[in-house]
Amino acid sequence: MRAMQLATANRPLELRTLDRPVPGDHQVLIRVAACGVCRTDLHVVDGDLPNPKHNLIPGHEVVGKVVALGPGVTALSVGERIGVPWLGWTCGECGYCLNGRENLCDKARFTGYTVDGGYAEHMVADVRFCFRLPAMYSDVQAAPLLCAGLIGYRALRAAGAARRVGIYGFGAAAHIITQIACQEGREIHAFTRTGDIAAQRFATSLGAAWAGSSDEQPPSPLDAAILFAPVGSLIPRALQAVAKGGIVVCAGIHMSDVPAFPYSLLWGERRIVSVANLTRADGDAFMAVAPTVPVRTVAVPYPLEEANSALNSLRAGTLTGAAVLTME
Repeated sequence: MRAMQLATANRPLELRTLDRPVPGDHQVLIRVAACGVCRTDLHVVDGDLPNPKHNLIPGHEVVGKVVALGPGVTALSVGERIGVPWLGWTCGECGYCLNGRENLCDKARFTGYTVDGGYAEHMVADVRFCFRLPAMYSDVQAAPLLCAGLIGYRALRAAGAARRVGIYGFGAAAHIITQIACQEGREIHAFTRTGDIAAQRFATSLGAAWAGSSDEQPPSPLDAAILFAPVGSLIPRALQAVAKGGIVVCAGIHMSDVPAFPYSLLWGERRIVSVANLTRADGDAFMAVAPTVPVRTVAVPYPLEEANSALNSLRAGTLTGAAVLTME
């Protein structure tokens, strides 16, 4: 099979021909049709996340069909279309796993980080951590749902019943969650890079009530802010933007250092929380909600061998929507 492999952090991925993997216990072999390019992939490739698997194949927004079953697999059949998310395996025995918080499992394995992912023509995945996908989405359209959608959905739920919600960083996750939030009757305020008029217009086209630069204040105080941009200096800005009792949700797996800020920004029962990974329950809930909105994903396809170009576009902030690798 062809695969894009990370040999050394901070170096471009390399196109290689590798042996097709063989599914083990409770695993399925998947013929990959599409794989989204996520900002977390960028953090892995750029060395922001430590200790990736050696000679890693990145990618954790994977859409494909089951072509072989490993021992013990009964939940899926050959020929079914499935999606593979970031959370690839948990122990099932620790206190986190037993209390509905498997996203915090200390032994968890992650697709495209500690196990090989979907920047390849084939991959194996634990059947227990695969999702059936809504039929209304094509393979390319479905790929961003597997992380941008899932993490965004968990972040929105972490914001509670907040009616006026600010979103910092208007990329793949934001464009999905804006649609759900507006359908729920929330008012979205979108914050983009300074002067990024295209992103601001994109946000308002999806229903945002206001869009501006991240160094601006919204026209009215926010009930909550969600940070998808991995920029620590945005936390004090978001605290300034939320009203007393408001919450700032940090949705990224990596963020630059948070600068010191005066206690007065936090006072008034404002809160800062992080969203870590996802659970299978998140996936089931989101996959049921997305078609009812219906969520429309904006995807820019790239051939597998152009994965570095897709990552560069994401790094430069020039994408509208989400980049998706295709195997055709």
